[in-house]
Formats: sequence, C-alpha cells, structure tokens
Amino acid sequence: MHTARPTGRRRLLAAWVAPLLAMGLANVLPAAAQTASSDPWAALREDGAIVLFRHAEAPGIGDPGGFRLGDCTTQRNLSEAGRKQARRSGESLRQQRIPVGAVWASQWCRTRDTAALMDLGPVREEPAFNSFFDERGDQAAQTAAARRKLLDWHGPGALVVVTHQVNITALTGLGVASAEGIVLQRRGDTLAVTGRIAPPR
Repeated sequence: MHTARPTGRRRLLAAWVAPLLAMGLANVLPAAAQTASSDPWAALREDGAIVLFRHAEAPGIGDPGGFRLGDCTTQRNLSEAGRKQARRSGESLRQQRIPVGAVWASQWCRTRDTAALMDLGPVREEPAFNSFFDERGDQAAQTAAARRKLLDWHGPGALVVVTHQVNITALTGLGVASAEGIVLQRRGDTLAVTGRIAPPR
C-alpha cells in the first residue's frame, strides 16, 4: 500500500508555512497573554480593534502561471460558495452591530470581491496585504509594512482587512480557514490576538 505524496504546490505551501509561523509568533503577545478564547464579537466592538479575514472560498492553491494583477481572468477567484460566505460574513458583522471604521483589502480579485460582497463600506486597496505566496512579493518588507499600518490604526470603529492565509500567518503565527477572521488589538507596540471569528456556515 503506497502513501500518497503531497503535490509540488502543497509541498511549497508547507515550506512557506513553517517560517511564517516562526515569524508571526515572534511578533504577537505570548500565548499566555492572549485571550483568543474570549467572545470575539465583544473584542471586535472595542474601539481600535482589528479583524484580519482570509478571503472567502476560492478553490485551489496559489494562482495560475499567467497571473496578472488587475486581470481577474488570470487569478484564482471566489466560487459561488465563496461569494455566499462573503455575504454571510458581512451579515454577521452587521447582526453583531460591529462599528466598522474602515475596510481594506489586498489587490487580488478574490480579496477585493470578498470585501465588496461583505458590504461594510468602501474598500481601500492596500498593497502591503498582497499575497507573497510562491514568491509573488517581498515577505519581510510587506509583513513589516502591514504591521506598521495595523499598529497605526486607532479607530474610530473596527478595521476590517481582507487578505491571504500567508499574510495572516506571518502577522499572527496562526493558520486560518477561508472566510475565518482573527481579531487583534494593539498592546503597546505589539498586536495581541483577542478572538477568532469562525467561517459562516
């Protein structure tokens, strides 16, 4: 009986995740100081809170070889289930009466579409949150720039950022499912994980 071997892309993904976890864990508060088991909605209602959402379901890994920024036909895009996920994510934030101060997204179509379908307000493209999977960007520089932007957020209201798994892992040390959210709060010059919002069903 033969054991299935991971595909080239899955091996590449695994190779990216290990160093990202190490980087992320060095830049968030120690696990003992985090309160990710608390009510994520209460945490997100705190002024100056941040939530990093991974884009909704988009089948596959990475992007096709002919990828071009700004051309959605060359990218991995949301499935119909992903579009429904995005709408439900937005509905959840409205039902929980989360005061949204701003919505940012990477320049990838699947993040912009997720943010637009959430319908929480105007979406601002932020290149610091662009995916760097498969060497499409500068991991260290983008993560540092993204962290600075997050630490500069003081409200009013919550900041909603729609980005990619690799970016969230680099910033927090955590893995995320499609449409899952990681709630953060500034603690001095550090970002603390204060909750997780499960993907909508």
